[in-house]
Order: sequence, then structure tokens, then C-alpha cells
Amino acid sequence: MPDQPFADTPPPPYVAVIFTSIRADGDHGYAAMAASMERLAREQPGFLGIESARDGVGITVSYWADQQAARGWKQVAAHLVAQRRGRATWYRDYRVRVATVERDYAMDSSPIDAG
Repeated sequence: MPDQPFADTPPPPYVAVIFTSIRADGDHGYAAMAASMERLAREQPGFLGIESARDGVGITVSYWADQQAARGWKQVAAHLVAQRRGRATWYRDYRVRVATVERDYAMDSSPIDAG
């Protein structure tokens, strides 16, 4: 587990891309590609952070400054390759949801609203 399990996001609004998946059997290079994609995402304009968990169903949420940054990540060439490999090899099923975060608060703080 990372030193800080939660992404350090700015005050809202910002974009969350929620990737929920059910993996196929076997690794088939998945772990290496996932680590590579996280490193690459961190280099993209507008990247704010990432959180991930897996226990049967996997959920990865990446945070982006705006819709343009989130769409830009979707079109990065290496990410397109990973998407195709995911559909063909790594996932039995998945969903992608894109949302605008309007409120953000932690256990020890008050809500921070967007506007």
C-alpha cells in the first residue's frame, strides 16, 4: 500500500474517471502494464492522482483537472494499446464512468464544495 492511499486532489471541481473491472484468469503481463500505465498517467497534463482497490471487483479512480485532460489521457497511444489488450486478454467485463466532483471532504474535515 502506498504511503498515502488517497489522491491529494485540489478543491473541486475536477473530473473523476472511474474504471470498474472484473479480471480474467492469469496475469498475462497485466501487473507490468498496470504499473507502466500509472507511471505514464502521472506524466500527463492535468493528472491529479489515482486510487485503486481490488477484491474480486477492481475499482480504479483517476482524477483529472478537467474533461479535456481526461479525454487526452484516453487518447495517449500507449494507453490505447493497453485498452485493446485489456478487452482482448485481461478483463471479463468492465465499466468506465466519468464524473465531475462537486464536493470533497475527509474524515477530519468539512466538505469543500465546488462554488
